[in-house]
Amino acid sequence: MRSSQQTTLRSTVSLTGIGVHSGNPVSITLHPREAHEGVEFLRTGMPNGLDRLIKAHHSQVSATELCTVIGDRHTGAVATIEHLMSALSGLGLDNVLVEIDGPEMPILDGSSAPFVAAIDSAGIVSCGAPRRFIKILRPIRAEKGRAFSELRPYERGFRLDVEIDFESPVIGRSRKALDLTPASYRREIARARTFGMMRDVERYWKAGFALGASLENTVAVGDGGVVNPEGLRYPDEFVRHKLLDAVGDLALAGLPILGAYQSYCGGHALNVAVLDALFANRANYAIVEGTGTRREPVLAEFGVGLGVAAYAPDL
Repeated sequence: MRSSQQTTLRSTVSLTGIGVHSGNPVSITLHPREAHEGVEFLRTGMPNGLDRLIKAHHSQVSATELCTVIGDRHTGAVATIEHLMSALSGLGLDNVLVEIDGPEMPILDGSSAPFVAAIDSAGIVSCGAPRRFIKILRPIRAEKGRAFSELRPYERGFRLDVEIDFESPVIGRSRKALDLTPASYRREIARARTFGMMRDVERYWKAGFALGASLENTVAVGDGGVVNPEGLRYPDEFVRHKLLDAVGDLALAGLPILGAYQSYCGGHALNVAVLDALFANRANYAIVEGTGTRREPVLAEFGVGLGVAAYAPDL
């Protein structure tokens, strides 16, 4: 079970890099926030000179092809948010303002490890307010062909079970399951890098994707094996990265999840789709509050009206 207290950063911290799809340089700064403010992106440097505040929430998702995008590209959007959102969720951060001067998050080394290192350098502190959770009350499922993603009740925290099945024999079929805690996230997930097939590169370029991809930020898979000279960081790095993405996408629920997530051949679109299905019916979930100690939080359930308002006022 996660801590019963909301958290934020002790101080600001900045990172710079390039967008994996745009190839353009970008800078971000993570700022502390007060309790109940959640995670939002402050998009600056837009052509019209106006900044835009975008809530990190599934209702704000505008695209899920190869990455997760929130906001509107005409008025201000931020792409490839999943790795930072994964790090924030994995380490248990509730309230952070992400200031960014471009339309895409930096890819860094292709994992969430650089974000984890930045968060560690800034430090994590309590906001002095109880943490609220989304408790899954009944199974919810999203499907596309043979692929699916599902949320189910689970009483011991947040459990993820992710399976991939690729035609490429280099990637193949593998499965990884764990209970998400800051310790398990650091150990099992954070260093897993994004990956792609060499044969797809030209198609991605023509479509305007992967313009910043390189062997420094992507595991490149050829017909005969992994192209990167250093090889893989984990024997099953591919499925671990899919798990990393799922943690980031599911953080767009707006509050930490108490439940179990399972997917087969899933991705950004199905991760967001299962959140849309979850919140389509108030009977699917409850908003509960942690009011006990760090080791043994006590969960108190809110009424329907209060729960919805506290969770997502823009709905």
